[in-house]
Amino acid sequence: MVGRAASAGETDTTGTDTAGTDPAETDPGRQWPPPRRAPVALYVHFPFCVSLCPYCDFVVYAGADARGPRNRVEALLGALETELELRADALDVAFARPGTVERPPLDSLYVGGGTPSLMDATSLGRLVDLVRRRFGLAADAEVSLEANPGADERGNPAAQRRAGITRISFGAQSLDPVELKRLGRRHAPGDVADAVRAARQAGISSINLDLLYDVPNGTLDTWMSTLDEALDLKPDHLSLYALTLDDPDAEGLTGPGGDHLPTPAGARRWRDVARPAQDEDRAAAQYHHAVDRLARAGFLGYEIANWARLGHESRHNGAYWERRPYEAVGPGAHAFDGASRRWNAARLDAYVAALSPGDGGSPRLPPGGVEHLDEATAVAERTILGLRTARGLPLADAEQAPLADSFGWAIDEELLEVTDDARIVLTTRGRLLSNELFSRLV
Repeated sequence: MVGRAASAGETDTTGTDTAGTDPAETDPGRQWPPPRRAPVALYVHFPFCVSLCPYCDFVVYAGADARGPRNRVEALLGALETELELRADALDVAFARPGTVERPPLDSLYVGGGTPSLMDATSLGRLVDLVRRRFGLAADAEVSLEANPGADERGNPAAQRRAGITRISFGAQSLDPVELKRLGRRHAPGDVADAVRAARQAGISSINLDLLYDVPNGTLDTWMSTLDEALDLKPDHLSLYALTLDDPDAEGLTGPGGDHLPTPAGARRWRDVARPAQDEDRAAAQYHHAVDRLARAGFLGYEIANWARLGHESRHNGAYWERRPYEAVGPGAHAFDGASRRWNAARLDAYVAALSPGDGGSPRLPPGGVEHLDEATAVAERTILGLRTARGLPLADAEQAPLADSFGWAIDEELLEVTDDARIVLTTRGRLLSNELFSRLV
């Protein structure tokens, strides 16, 4: 995957509606048991990349699977279309057909990966049209596409716009040539500028850049230069992620029904060398600099890892943070209906076999799993996701589980503060140490 603009509204800085309603207070998930709800957003996972970056843990198939005479793109696209139809059929039965009061059209569609900009524009347009027909798309829906900036990977932005794309998220990661090589990226800094320029000329209305900090053997000076050069390109949104080198194999996520793929041996060796070359103090300095630099440039840090010019906040990611229901299709994709989470297994063979059976049988939903959330898990999740945003939580939550036991400690440690309008928000220090706080809440 080239980046989550994961993560990453068009209305205001928090994804709340124009009347100022706060999702944290109106979330039906505060009822128990929570009602199952129709999705407001849809994620489509396209799992192909030209090459696999050694730090990437997303569901990605690279090389001959993505390009060449033996590529599996068409097989995947056929399976995606079938899954969309099956998921839409289920929603028709559970709620109503799209466009009704019970099932309003989607507010956002996000095509991620992988590198979905490798998809030809005709296939992309067919996919968007299918979503519009079976799920409904609001007239002003945010329709995002992830793209790599390289000339042979970013696709044709004019054709992507004609296919219905309104927002592109480029996986820049760095604008330093040495760092890009160290990260295994195929593009050069100049490709990022060319990609942004082409998207602007094509009329793409919102552009995000993903950037990584705490790159192994990186420096504060290099990070400062990368941010300055990124701002010179005048993006509308920036997603800044600390490079995290997890081990999905050790976490038990890579089995046949898991939502991750096993880590290749070469990537594992790269990570073993890279981890000692990271530095928490340097990462903190890089983050502090970003907070200051982006504020001076007119960007609002509306979530721990996301900054935007007013009106360009990611509506799709806002649905995640607000725990609004969303549908998802593709290998490894996750969905949420307000009461439970569902995921597809990551293995492409099993995914395609279920949806396009070779024996002529009827297509069936792909293998995966489901988690029915208990009340404690749902409350902790709502608390953590709320604190990730600049809007934070109402002060009344300080007296309720799971925050009550940790609130005083977090205030004393300057991780949390109370705003003049009686809300609890993370400080900059709190954003840096959020994992320590969040671990106390689960």
